[in-house]
Amino acid sequence: MALTSYIDLLPEEEIPFWSNLQAGDRFSYARVRRKNVLLSRKSKKGISQRSLLPDISVAWAGLSGVEKTAWSNAGAECNLNGWRLFVQDYCARRVNDLAGLATPSLLHQSWVGQVNISAPASEAKLIQRHPRSYYVYQKVYGKKGMYVPQLVTEDFALPLILSINYSDNLVECGVDPYVVFYAKIWYSYQGQNLYEILQIPLEWAVSWRTVTQTLSNLTSIVIGYDLYIHLHDLRGDLYFDNIKVTHSGQNWARDPFCKDINQGFTRNFYQIPKHWAAIIASEGVIFETVYKDF
Repeated sequence: MALTSYIDLLPEEEIPFWSNLQAGDRFSYARVRRKNVLLSRKSKKGISQRSLLPDISVAWAGLSGVEKTAWSNAGAECNLNGWRLFVQDYCARRVNDLAGLATPSLLHQSWVGQVNISAPASEAKLIQRHPRSYYVYQKVYGKKGMYVPQLVTEDFALPLILSINYSDNLVECGVDPYVVFYAKIWYSYQGQNLYEILQIPLEWAVSWRTVTQTLSNLTSIVIGYDLYIHLHDLRGDLYFDNIKVTHSGQNWARDPFCKDINQGFTRNFYQIPKHWAAIIASEGVIFETVYKDF
């Protein structure tokens, strides 16, 4: 049943009240919500007084040229300039109540993906689906709350290059421990549905590093592929960032910089999960985006 409520308005309050309401997005769920209004000068002044940008500007000005160059180099890994990465990282540290400044790294930037396995669990498996084509809802320009289906086609052309940056503190808890990042590629040959696995075995109890694997030849035309992160007979934390799934001249990984890895089906992504989804995740398994002071 619909959840309803009511309020009593004075006659002089009715016009201001109704003028500040608007219909919400009909593709998510029908509702009436408060209208977004322009901020007054007083409100803008209050926001500027609470902003972290003045503090960030002072901290940035205190960095040496070498330090700013290090931030610029790290920012290039996630398509940001040094200043924007510094702002992002500074704010993330304050949100997580961490003092001081981070040391920029080429292997991870600010937020990273984390898979945590604790007892009684000993296995976790995540998937990111990449069918050849699928539909998403796309916003109609100039229309509030209006979306239309848009076809997304991922034309596959070899070589396929997988790459991931990772670190972990995993420990063995069974007889068959392993952790792998791999692509399962579906293709058709002479009337048969066949699969090719491009796999990157990951080590455990290691610091940040980059691993890469390439597939250059395949018998026939690719129909689609899925990405997997699979941990088995291990417990602890796996951290990862800067995922690359490169073919046809571009990186097709969704959420390559791990801003929100556990975002599944959304209003726009209604046919496939937007980022990663769990296919093995019993009690004791958590996967999320975190900020860590490595």
